[in-house]
Amino acid sequence: MPKPSFSHVTTWVFDLDNTLYPPKARLFDQIEVRMTNYVMEALKVDKPHADHLRQDYWARYGTTLAGLMREHDLDPTPYLKDVHDISLDHLEVDVPLAQHIKALPGRRIVYTNGTAPYAERVLAARGLDGLFDAIYGVEHADFLPKPERAAFETIFAKDGVNTDAAAMFEDDERNLQAPHDMGMRTVHVAPDRTDADHIHFHTDDLTTFLSKLR
Repeated sequence: MPKPSFSHVTTWVFDLDNTLYPPKARLFDQIEVRMTNYVMEALKVDKPHADHLRQDYWARYGTTLAGLMREHDLDPTPYLKDVHDISLDHLEVDVPLAQHIKALPGRRIVYTNGTAPYAERVLAARGLDGLFDAIYGVEHADFLPKPERAAFETIFAKDGVNTDAAAMFEDDERNLQAPHDMGMRTVHVAPDRTDADHIHFHTDDLTTFLSKLR
């Protein structure tokens, strides 16, 4: 049972996309379309090339945006506003998840490679607004993305997180390496299990997992 392994935790850090809502919502399908269209327009390339760059930069730099900034000196602000302008109409309120998050002792924060305004929209659509003490987006890390350790260090310094008494919930296993190395409990929230050494726990159902911590 996971409960004893979290008895020391006073700060709970949650990723947003595919973590605080299920992957079946497929919000990133919408975001990826907007990313590709933005790359096509900004770099004057065709769709196949734009799709290649989007995926390549995500793999090499952590986010498509990080690659666009480093390789093409792209202004991140209009990009982020555009790609996150998606419909959330099909997201469902999750009352049990809200109850279990609210019951967590200590400080609760969201840290996403998206933007804080986008995160606020998603949380409201899921009925999770008002549950978190702070919401941090990539803009709060000076546009440096997870999985880079410096990004985590920037956010955690701003929030005053004691990483030895913190836990991180995240769907992308790459983004759990730095938290693990910084002394945090790590929980991989995804349909498929991984045996990576830097992951302490895996769950395909965040609500059920949190219920076991109460």
